[in-house]
Amino acid sequence: MEEKKPKARREYKDTVFRMLFSDEKNLLSLYNAMTGRSYEDAKELEIVTLDNAVYMGMKNDLAFLLDLHISLYEHQSTKNPNMPLRDLFYISLEYQKYVSDKSLYSSALLKIPAPVFIVFYNGAEDMEERTELRLSQAYEHFEGEPNLELKVMVLNINAGHNAELMEQCRMLKEYAQYVARVRGYTASMKLEEAVRRTIKECIAEGILADFLRKNRAEVEMVSILEYDKEYEEKKLRKAEYEAGLQQGERLGIEKGEQEGLNRGLAQGIVETGCAYGVSKKEILERLQERLNISCQTAQEYFAMYSGKKIS
Repeated sequence: MEEKKPKARREYKDTVFRMLFSDEKNLLSLYNAMTGRSYEDAKELEIVTLDNAVYMGMKNDLAFLLDLHISLYEHQSTKNPNMPLRDLFYISLEYQKYVSDKSLYSSALLKIPAPVFIVFYNGAEDMEERTELRLSQAYEHFEGEPNLELKVMVLNINAGHNAELMEQCRMLKEYAQYVARVRGYTASMKLEEAVRRTIKECIAEGILADFLRKNRAEVEMVSILEYDKEYEEKKLRKAEYEAGLQQGERLGIEKGEQEGLNRGLAQGIVETGCAYGVSKKEILERLQERLNISCQTAQEYFAMYSGKKIS
C-alpha cells in the first residue's frame, strides 16, 4: 500500500520549535535550563500563549506563567531588531487578559507578573552567543533615560553555540542538531529529501526520537514549509540588495552618501518586492527594518518607487 505523504498547507504557521516546546515537560526543562531552577512538576507551569492574538500577521510562540514571572519565548530563523516592539504588543495583550476581572481604578495596587523576553535564534546568518535588544534603540531623537524600556535577550541556539545552556536542556541541544542536519543536507539535495533523511536518521540515532516518531508526518510538513520560507527569504534579500546597488549606481550615488544609498536601497526593496508579489504592508515593514526609518518615510519611498498611491 502506497504511503500517503502530508500535503503542505501554505497557511500553516507552526514551527518545529513551537511544536516541541508546546509540550509542558519540554518547556519546563527549557525554563529550568534558562533560570537554573529545578522544577519537576510540569503542572506548576501555566501556558498562557494567546493563539488568537495576531498583530500585523505575527503570533507569539510561547508564553507561560511560573515563579511569579510571565515568560515570552520566541523562535526566529532571521534576525529581527524589532522584537522589543513586537513583545511590547504581546505583553500588553497578556496583561489585559491577566487583569480582565479586576478594576484598574481600585485604590489598591494591582500586582502583575514580571516579564521575561527571550528569543531563540537559529538562522543561517552569523550572530553572537547573546545579544540584548532594547526598545529604546528604536526611539527617534532620543536623549537621556527612556521613560519606557523593554529588553529582549536573543540567544544563538545553532549547534556549537551556548554550550552550557544546551547541556542543561537536552531537547534544545537535539533540536539544534536536527536543524543543522536539515541545513547540511539541503546543500546537496532537494529540501523534501533532506527533511525526510534527517528525520529517519535522527530517529535511528536517538535525536528527538520519541517526538519525531509521534509527530513524523506533521514535522515533515512543517519543516519543509519552514525551510522553504527561509530559502525564499534569502533569495528575496539577495535580489533586494543587488537591485538596490544597481539603483544606487544609476542615481550616481557615491559610497559615502547615506541619503543617496538609502534611496537606492529603498528603490530596490520596493521594486523587487512588487515583482515578487510581496504585500504593501510587508514592503513597508521591510523598508523600516532594513533602513531604520519611520513608517511615514517608508510610505513616501513606497509611493515614489511603486507608482501606487498610498491608501
